[in-house]
Amino acid sequence: MTITLKENLRLHLQEIVRKRDPYLASGGYFYVKEYLRTQLEKWGTVEIDEFRVRHQNHQNIILHLPALNPELKGRQPLILIGAHYDAVPGTPGADDNASGVAVLLELASAIATHPLKYPVQLVAFDMEEYGLLGSEHYAQKLKRQKQEIRLMISLEMLGYCDKTSDSQLYPKGLEYFYPNRGDFIALIGNLRTVVDMIKLRGVFRRAGSPCEFLPVPLQGKFVPDTRRSDHLPFWDLGYSAIMITDTANLRNPHYHKPSDTIDTLDLDFLTHVCQGLINGLQYLF
Repeated sequence: MTITLKENLRLHLQEIVRKRDPYLASGGYFYVKEYLRTQLEKWGTVEIDEFRVRHQNHQNIILHLPALNPELKGRQPLILIGAHYDAVPGTPGADDNASGVAVLLELASAIATHPLKYPVQLVAFDMEEYGLLGSEHYAQKLKRQKQEIRLMISLEMLGYCDKTSDSQLYPKGLEYFYPNRGDFIALIGNLRTVVDMIKLRGVFRRAGSPCEFLPVPLQGKFVPDTRRSDHLPFWDLGYSAIMITDTANLRNPHYHKPSDTIDTLDLDFLTHVCQGLINGLQYLF
């Protein structure tokens, strides 16, 4: 774990963690949106993908990063990594989902400095808390464009850790197969991603993050808790997609509450997750 990475994540969190519902906390919402745009523009070309909800414009913020060998002919598949920047009314949303967005910003720096085999899109999604509207809009747009996606990764709550026994809950039946302590990061993917999840789990563990993975068939329809983030529209359109998560309310008692603040996060845990993802992307791609 590097002190610099941990401090960078802390600085991002200090800017992002604030009430930022687009309707009831619009000042914080617009502040965070502008912060994300300026941070991502440090590393490359940023596209603003607009869509309308309730007669109001909303925006996904997309950083485009070229492949290691951009001169290769033909349209290449994408690596798409997303995290939502909106929060539910009344909460500053430290874990949900400032933690995911902070990691997204550090991935921008890492991938811009060390490009991957594939081109990368880093997407700050809007309106996740209102029904995955930003990711639904963008997934449909890519489908219409016939854009191939090598892998979509949704960063959804990455910073809460509880090492006490029985701190981790599960959907019915899964408790027999996974640890009862909430000190691991979870990879939830459709069946097409099993090999990637096995490899990523190894990289996370080597970076100091206990890691478990769960492959789910049929777009997770038999385990509804696996369908609650921005990977879902990509699953439903047949893309390979993984949600990376600390399991949200199955572990974090501050989920969707005013108490979801920075001081409830484990920044060492978050830093290990971020470093594991940086390493994993370079290793896999």
